[in-house]
Amino acid sequence: MKNTLKIGFLALSLGFFAASCGNAATENKADSTAAPAIEEAATPSEDTAAAPMADTTAAPAADTTATAQ
Repeated sequence: MKNTLKIGFLALSLGFFAASCGNAATENKADSTAAPAIEEAATPSEDTAAAPMADTTAAPAADTTATAQ
């Protein structure tokens, strides 16, 4: 009878220890009291594909439209 009580008490104390150490992960994170972060809408950017920038580091292209005389 004493062994049954000892084992029961040991199991109960280990259960409390595990719960206090956070091993019982049944906590819902949605119940937080922290305020949610405010998300700002993204500002639309200009369409840069319509007018590509000129490559200023490249050598100028040869003029192929001029006629040689």
